[in-house]
Amino acid sequence: MSQAERISEIVACHRGREGALLPMLHELQAAFGCVPVEAHKPICAALGITAAELQGVIAFYEDFRAAPQGRHVIRVCRAEACQAMGAEAMIARLERALGVRLGETVGAVTLEAVYCLGLCACGPAAQVDDRLIARATPERLAEEVRA
Repeated sequence: MSQAERISEIVACHRGREGALLPMLHELQAAFGCVPVEAHKPICAALGITAAELQGVIAFYEDFRAAPQGRHVIRVCRAEACQAMGAEAMIARLERALGVRLGETVGAVTLEAVYCLGLCACGPAAQVDDRLIARATPERLAEEVRA
C-alpha cells in the first residue's frame, strides 16, 4: 500500500467522528513515524479545519513530529535539579560523542531535551527509548544506544 493510500485509509477511518483530529494524528504518527506533510490537505479537508489550525495542533503537542525520529531517541532532562547536577555539560559531551546536536536526528539517533523525568534526586537524568537512566553520563547513554 502506498503512503497516499495509507493516509487516505487513516483519514477515512476517523472522518465524521467527534474529536477525530488527535486520534488521526496519533495513527499517522504510528504508521509513518511522523505526521507527513502529504497528510495535511486530506486531514484539513476531512475535518474542515485550516492548515494553520492543523499546524498549531501539531506544534503544540510534543509527541507529533514533522519528520521521522531516529530508531533511538535520547531525552535528556534540562530541569533545574538536573542542571544543578551537570546536565548541560553532559549534553555538550554527548553531542560530541554521538555527533548529533540537541533537537536533531542524525542517522539512527534523535537527541531531545525534556523538562523532568521524575528522577530529580538522581540527576542528571535521561531516557533512551523507553529506559530511564539515573546519574546519566555520555558514555552510559552511548552504550545504551549501541546495545
